[in-house]
Amino acid sequence: MSLRKLCFFAMLATIVASFALAGRVDVHVKKFDLPTPNPPLHDPALTPDESRLYVGQSADKPSQAQCAQTFRTTSELLPAVFAPVQSKNVKDLGTGKLLVASRNLGDPNFAKTVVLLVHYDEDGVLGLVLNRRTHLPLSQVLAELEAAKDRSDPIYLGGPVETPRVFALLQSRAKIAGADHVFGIVYLISSKTLFEQTISARPDPNVFHVYLGYAGWDQDQLQKEVEMGSWFIFPADAGTVFSVDPDSLWLQMIKETELKMAGSEPAGADHRTHMYKTSFREAWR
Repeated sequence: MSLRKLCFFAMLATIVASFALAGRVDVHVKKFDLPTPNPPLHDPALTPDESRLYVGQSADKPSQAQCAQTFRTTSELLPAVFAPVQSKNVKDLGTGKLLVASRNLGDPNFAKTVVLLVHYDEDGVLGLVLNRRTHLPLSQVLAELEAAKDRSDPIYLGGPVETPRVFALLQSRAKIAGADHVFGIVYLISSKTLFEQTISARPDPNVFHVYLGYAGWDQDQLQKEVEMGSWFIFPADAGTVFSVDPDSLWLQMIKETELKMAGSEPAGADHRTHMYKTSFREAWR
């Protein structure tokens, strides 16, 4: 087994074992009818009745034919914009914003991550980690789902909370009935019925990503982390969310952040600050 694969499986084992993270909040997600993979990542807490592909009941959703008409379009690959960091002001937090981990964020569950906030209100905050792509294909993780049997696109680790749960992000210019609008042309799919209909319509892997688990906070906790400098807030764009190179996403965005910060130093900065800014620019040409 290669060193890279060994490191990945070690990371996966760590995340699966970290359901009860100290200081992290299991966000109230009863509003989401969340799918689960099968097998359920060998989680002993799941009973035999809970080892089905999905749990819970879902509301009526559009027909598969309607979904196919919506999703069977030529994928529109949008370049990542990497907009300058918006701020470190907690007032800019909200659904559809990106969190980029600072270099000093020591929590291994979130070190070097880029997180899309898909839900943000007084009940809690839910996000999906965008840049932890695995080597596991959908056909293996969702083995009992007929529509996924020939899907070789990889699954992502969305976060350390509830890793047996499945979410999906989909890019669509048409409104998707039953999905949660995150921003622009990006929607969150969190129900059994709509997930099945969507994957049966064979969406392009470039505009359809599936995630295991999520990142969760309460509002006060996330705001405190931002104030402490753990996260930078970016406006989201579809090109970044569906990046063709998610493995390098964090590094590219943190460079943009540091360059902007270096460029905003006061006019009276000393010589060392000037050299610091110059070294940034030369190193990343």
